[in-house]
Amino acid sequence: MIAYVVAPHPSDAELTALWLVAWGNVGPATFQGILSRSLTHVGAYAADNLVGFVNVAWDGGVHAFILDTCVAPQFRRQGIATRLVKLAAETAAKRGAVWLHVDFEPQLLHFYRGCGFRKTEAGLMRLRP
Repeated sequence: MIAYVVAPHPSDAELTALWLVAWGNVGPATFQGILSRSLTHVGAYAADNLVGFVNVAWDGGVHAFILDTCVAPQFRRQGIATRLVKLAAETAAKRGAVWLHVDFEPQLLHFYRGCGFRKTEAGLMRLRP
């Protein structure tokens, strides 16, 4: 059974462990500054273990941004990521966001469409190597 928690404020150790299995790296040195500035974030837990996560950054106004959607490999293909994104969207709307943006690679189009997003044109600039 998976429990979904809005704004759980997981520890750096929990997020680092998830990042390592989901992304293949340990992520930032600390996640706490990111979490404290987020509009919201949502965690998925199996027992007491963080197995999924999504962050919602924002501009302080009406625009919010889905970031870092991830699920541990052994928990994928169970609808966890979809539930995380939908719960994040509901929470962002309740907290004042009007627009929810997401950037993604082409292979994720079907997933994000299933979450309710429509494809738009956008731009991206890499600021550091």
